[in-house]
Amino acid sequence: MSAEILVLTKKLLNYNHLFVKYYQEARENGTSHDFHEVIKPFANEVKKVSQEWGTLLKNWLVKNPQKHLHLKQIDTTLDHIDQLSIQAFFPKTSRSRFLNANRTVEFFLLEILKELET
Repeated sequence: MSAEILVLTKKLLNYNHLFVKYYQEARENGTSHDFHEVIKPFANEVKKVSQEWGTLLKNWLVKNPQKHLHLKQIDTTLDHIDQLSIQAFFPKTSRSRFLNANRTVEFFLLEILKELET
């Protein structure tokens, strides 16, 4: 199970980097993408991976309690990922809010990797 969590965590880290890339492109170009053709399919793809990751990680955490990882953090991270996957395409999204949520996700995902790799 932890090998699958590891793969999904790395996939979410990659998505998290894509969020920043898409956000910066949207801000620089000022363009917005078609919601039904670009944004919704991308957000659905991210949501599918994040939900699977969340379920596996919660089960793993219940069986293997960690000192610095808590169930509430998983829910918060999932919420941030859902928001970021959509907000990344809108140039009017608050920059500081977007980047703070992005950093929070990055930090937690890296903590998961550290725990799984030890």
